[in-house]
Amino acid sequence: MEFGYEFNNPSLLETALSHSSYANEHHVQSNERLEFLGDSVLSIIVSDYIYKTFPDVSEGELTKLRSSLVCESALSDFGREIGLPEMIKLGKGEKSTGGAQRNSIISDAFEAVLAAVYLDSGIKSAEKFVMRFVTEHLGESLFKDYKTALQEVIQKNPEEKVGYFIIGEEGPEHDKSFTVEVRLNSNVIGKGTGHSKKAAEQQAAKSALELMGVNL
Repeated sequence: MEFGYEFNNPSLLETALSHSSYANEHHVQSNERLEFLGDSVLSIIVSDYIYKTFPDVSEGELTKLRSSLVCESALSDFGREIGLPEMIKLGKGEKSTGGAQRNSIISDAFEAVLAAVYLDSGIKSAEKFVMRFVTEHLGESLFKDYKTALQEVIQKNPEEKVGYFIIGEEGPEHDKSFTVEVRLNSNVIGKGTGHSKKAAEQQAAKSALELMGVNL
C-alpha cells in the first residue's frame, strides 16, 4: 500500500479501508467516523490553500473552486491514483456488485484515509498527503482550460483536426506520469506531462498555444 505516507499506527489505515458492509460482516469498526472527520480536515486544508493562493478571487469563486476540489468525482479520482479500489475492504454483496469501482465508496475511503493520516501525525502530514492531488487538479481545471482554448483556435479552420496521443507512461501504479503529444493533422504542435492523462493533455494544449503565440 503506497500512499507516500507511512503510518505509525497501521490500525488507523485498516479502519479507513473498512467499508460498512465489510465491518458488519466481520464485526469491526467501519470507516464512516473517519470519513466524517476527513471531510472537515479536507475542507480546512483546501480552504486555507486557495484563500492564501488566490487573494484577488471573490468569495463566490473561492466556493466554486473548493467545491471542484472536494466533490465526489474529484476525490474518487484522487483515490484511484493511489489504488484505493484494490485496497478497500468490502462485504461479499458489495464486492460482487462492483462496489470497489463506485465513486461514492472510493471518495469516502479517500476522506477516511486522510483522517487517518491526520490522527496518526497531525495536520501538517494530512496537508502534505492531500496537497499533491489538489495542486494537480488545480493544474487541470483552474480558470484556464487550455484544451478548450486550443479547440477554439483550431475551429477557425474547419479542415484542421487536432488530436491527443499518449506517447509515454512511467512510474508505479500509484504515482504514474503520462506524456502526451497534441497533433494538428499529423504534425506535433505541443507536448505535456502530468500525473493524469487529463493533466498531460492540458499541458500539451498549453504548449501548443504558446507555440502559436496565443496570449494565455
